[in-house]
Amino acid sequence: MIELWRGCVNAWECDELGHFNVRFYLARASEALANLAEAAGLNPVQRADALATIVPQTLHIRFLAEARPGAPLYIEGGFTDIDTASAGILLVMRHSGTGQPAASFRIRASHAAPDTLAPFDWPKRFADAARALTVETPDFATPRGLSDTPGSRRASMSAADVLDLTTIGRGRLGQHEMDAFGWMRAEFLLGRVSDSVTNFASAFPEEWDMHAGEPSARIGSALLECVIHVHRWPRAGDGYAIRSGLKSAGAKVRNIVHWVLEPATGKPWWTMEGVAAPMDLDLRKLAVIDPETRAKVEAAVVPGLGA
Repeated sequence: MIELWRGCVNAWECDELGHFNVRFYLARASEALANLAEAAGLNPVQRADALATIVPQTLHIRFLAEARPGAPLYIEGGFTDIDTASAGILLVMRHSGTGQPAASFRIRASHAAPDTLAPFDWPKRFADAARALTVETPDFATPRGLSDTPGSRRASMSAADVLDLTTIGRGRLGQHEMDAFGWMRAEFLLGRVSDSVTNFASAFPEEWDMHAGEPSARIGSALLECVIHVHRWPRAGDGYAIRSGLKSAGAKVRNIVHWVLEPATGKPWWTMEGVAAPMDLDLRKLAVIDPETRAKVEAAVVPGLGA
């Protein structure tokens, strides 16, 4: 693997859990992806005058170790496979002091026209250079609680209504969330869900009780792993609504599905399945789930729900 990014965790990038918010992991990974493309012989793919860019289609992310304010980090990576107009990419974020993995990213991305995002073939110089940057996927970056199955093609507002999925967020995307070509930046695939998930009371009743003024402990919901499938990329001013449901619940973790939909058409922007768990914010570890809470969460599972 080659080094593709190096920096640190800024205090303002940390959330209510006291650690690096998930959107900023993906923001740094996007920088690393652009640097990997340049290392493979492409012109800068994120500049406004670029004739080609690289667009993530599917992302599998594992969050492996907390990154607290001030923590020095770096990202290394390479290509796992290459075909005519897309490639598999592996990125690993590590703690600089120890080399311990903080997160892994497995990304399927396409070579695309910036104005339409339509894929087209890689140039020959890229294919030759990328093969020299091929890497193997370590065990810690492979799926643990999720599969690599395609995203749900039934995601829609009408299907969400039939399943009675909870509305955990809604709003409009702003100009500050767009890239140089006017499409939403990849970090907000996680950012907009992260901003809304605290409203998902049935999935995290412990956290909801805390916000309702009945805390037994300081609890937050921590994302451990996720798979994101991008159906379409929004532009500034586009509306969204997030409809969410519990796919399964166990003794420690909960599998949650989010459909991010366009209200005007009911069509999906992106879909996401995540493995999350309640985290004790004082002990800095996953919280113990009492039998009553577990029964309450299991009762909220939506049968047959897929990402």
